Amino acid sequence: MVRAGLTTERLVRAGAELADEVGFDQVTVSALARRFDVKAASLYSHVKNSQDLKTGIALLALAELADRGAAALAGRAGKDALAALANVYRDYAQEHPGRYAAAQLRLTPEAAAASAGGRHAEMTRAILRGYELTEPDQTHAVRLLGSVFHGYVSLELAGGFSHSAPDSQETWTRVIDALDALLRNWPGPTAQGPQST
Repeated sequence: MVRAGLTTERLVRAGAELADEVGFDQVTVSALARRFDVKAASLYSHVKNSQDLKTGIALLALAELADRGAAALAGRAGKDALAALANVYRDYAQEHPGRYAAAQLRLTPEAAAASAGGRHAEMTRAILRGYELTEPDQTHAVRLLGSVFHGYVSLELAGGFSHSAPDSQETWTRVIDALDALLRNWPGPTAQGPQST
């Protein structure tokens, strides 16, 4: 019998908390059942399997990140907006490492379409309008910013910058400065010469 009060939303939130505690890769229906002191079979009326649970956590994380990003960007433009969004991702990853990892989960096309992922791209494009980038450069810049933010945050979470000077915060500030300078001086298209075989 399912414990009273268990819902899909409650299980997903508990799974997100578990992910932050033990790592997203360790989240399973069995681990969640132990948390609620119930048999795993009793959770299957709310989640289909561990992958379904992980998808729910990913959707939750993407929505939380999008909400934070929207709040941080309100009234900001240019470098101020760039730094605000970058800090949202970094702060969220430090506060919720398991959820941040969940936000990187590859979703099915249906789940992706229903997710807040589109809001993330829209926020980044809103920042880039302040730099007057047009397509296809805007898409290139969206990909660049996502790669830099995620790469830096992932390396920092793994302890990659904790054993040498300068302090990681100082480097992060310089990274934002460098991205701002790059976006203000975005290179023009490169001439495509004949390809050698």
